[in-house]
Amino acid sequence: MADQAKLEAFMGKMVGDMGAAMSAALVVLGDRLGLYKALAEAGPSTSAELAARTGTHERNVREWLAAQAAAEYVDYDRAGGKFSLSPEQAMVFADEDGPAFMAGGFEILSSVFIDEPKVAAAFKSGQGLGWHEHHQCLFSGTERFFRPGYNANLVSSWIPALDGVEAKLGQGAKVADVGCGHGASTVLMAKAYPASRFTGFDYHGPSIERATRAARAEGVSDRVSFQVAAAADFPGDGYELVTIFDALHDMGDPVGAARHIRGTLASDGAWMLVEPFAHDDMADNLNPIGRMFYAASTMVCTPASMSQAVGLGLGAQAGEGRLRKVVEQAGFTRFRRAAETPFNLVFEVRP
Repeated sequence: MADQAKLEAFMGKMVGDMGAAMSAALVVLGDRLGLYKALAEAGPSTSAELAARTGTHERNVREWLAAQAAAEYVDYDRAGGKFSLSPEQAMVFADEDGPAFMAGGFEILSSVFIDEPKVAAAFKSGQGLGWHEHHQCLFSGTERFFRPGYNANLVSSWIPALDGVEAKLGQGAKVADVGCGHGASTVLMAKAYPASRFTGFDYHGPSIERATRAARAEGVSDRVSFQVAAAADFPGDGYELVTIFDALHDMGDPVGAARHIRGTLASDGAWMLVEPFAHDDMADNLNPIGRMFYAASTMVCTPASMSQAVGLGLGAQAGEGRLRKVVEQAGFTRFRRAAETPFNLVFEVRP
């Protein structure tokens, strides 16, 4: 028989979770319509003022603002009848290039709901669901979600944590960015190390097209190129650095991909492997970050791996031990954790 107090507490949690889920759609709406950025630029505003600034209808904006205030995503001044973003809220919702921007991640949530019927079918068939079979908002959302972390850490701390790699990049090195998606990581490295040459590889053609446009827009096309190729057979050799950002666990045969990477490295080359943060024991991942990554892995990462040959299904919470096993099976002999953040583990891998 259910304990009434525990039942009421659990129902209270459900109300909070349902409110958060509903609010996720409103974040996507506010991001798409430019409401957050306009509010950050204008400062405290009424619904009429924000609607006029964004070319939207006041009645709809009024309801959106009330929901945002109830979620504590914006602040409300009762006396003045105005809404505003605190500096912290603005960093999360309006500063696209800042280290704390998270609005892009809500695009991923959109794809999760849109593609749920496909994932349900994959549960029954066991055949998985390819990355390319998802709604396009997954691709843009993934790039926008991870880019702030790369902006904050890749050049300032992750690359310097690798033995001798930063010096090589400064002098001029050959780099492959595997599973590059929309090219955020590739472009960022190219901007920081103009003497080096970078090639981004991804099997998803539309993402390669988007990455090529991004490189052109950022003025680094002279040292960056993008090609459609899979991790297990991308071309070239003699790479002083190969990188994979948050993508190895999506691959059906990560051991095969790692083995191919080993064959493309220069004799003193390094592989920088970046994966979602996870402990080796599942029980240690039962926390808010693990909740998010396990959910993403259920809906995207594990089905993607299972749709490919081998279908190992590492999952987004693989942990250091399982990743070490993958690279050692591929013939690598040196594997160490070089850096970490609350969201990522960064490994240096060498033959």
